[in-house]
Amino acid sequence: MHQPPPSADPRHRTVEAPAGRLHLVEQGTGPLVLLVHGFPESWYSWRHQLPALAAAGYRAVAPDVRGYGRSSKPAEVDAYRMRDLVEDNVALVRALGEERAVVVGHDWGSTIAALSALLHPEVFRAVGLLSVPYAPPGGPRPSDVFTGMGGDEEEFYVSYFQEPGRAEAEIEPDVRGWLAGFYAAMSGDTMPGRSEPDPHFLARPGGRLRDRFPRGARPAWLSEDDLDVYAGEFERTGMTGALNRYRAMDRDWEDLAPHRGAPIPQPSLFAGGSLDASTTWMADAIDAYPVTLPGLTSSHILDGCGHWIQQERPEEVNRLLTAWLASLPH
Repeated sequence: MHQPPPSADPRHRTVEAPAGRLHLVEQGTGPLVLLVHGFPESWYSWRHQLPALAAAGYRAVAPDVRGYGRSSKPAEVDAYRMRDLVEDNVALVRALGEERAVVVGHDWGSTIAALSALLHPEVFRAVGLLSVPYAPPGGPRPSDVFTGMGGDEEEFYVSYFQEPGRAEAEIEPDVRGWLAGFYAAMSGDTMPGRSEPDPHFLARPGGRLRDRFPRGARPAWLSEDDLDVYAGEFERTGMTGALNRYRAMDRDWEDLAPHRGAPIPQPSLFAGGSLDASTTWMADAIDAYPVTLPGLTSSHILDGCGHWIQQERPEEVNRLLTAWLASLPH
């Protein structure tokens, strides 16, 4: 397999897609690996994986998901339903001149990656999931579940994000400070202790998420320059495009009803952090993998790691990804 020089620079491109345009960063040549970010991030969350995958002989491509960064940001909430984000991924593969790809996602990107593989197995030959386990479509309406999670005294962050304009009013006056706190609240080395209020909830009435962020804590993985990149993107774009993903969840529930309970048979990888609520709260989904991910060939829980797994533990994640990719049939 051709191996490009590790020093090959990442390239920024924009391609046409159902969203209008998708901005992407690519590095390397070889089999295509699509890297899909989550909230509140951008292609930049894969900065450690792009050169590692390129050096291992892959064409690594990290787009800004629609609503983020330099990709298009449709105004209507309906434009952020999962089926449209999946079609963006398909269009991206085609725009890159490829027929098939491996898709890897983190956070919301994990769900986008999983559903890309489920809905388009002819395009996505394998799927890697970071932090958020695969749970097949189905179950009760999402908004009903989230509304009941906080009780009378607290509100779950997803319900908070789902109300148009509400989270924007908290975040946008101080994007950099809010992002720093949010990243710290979910990082293994800075998250609040078990005896402290859970930052996934806010107090009723009138509470804010940032009231429960660690004060003055900076995760080891997040440099001032890294924070500048993330804050700069959201200062420019605002938060609505990113938050609209949460506001489309009930529409996804309706759209994906025909796929209720569907497994993903392609070869798959899962990696989560032992301290990440996305992983621990969904332990039942991980336990169900023999049924829901029958092609699972690599599964790992990283001890002491929080939510931002590929940034908190880049070398370890790179080793897991490259070993798994090397094991896939070509």
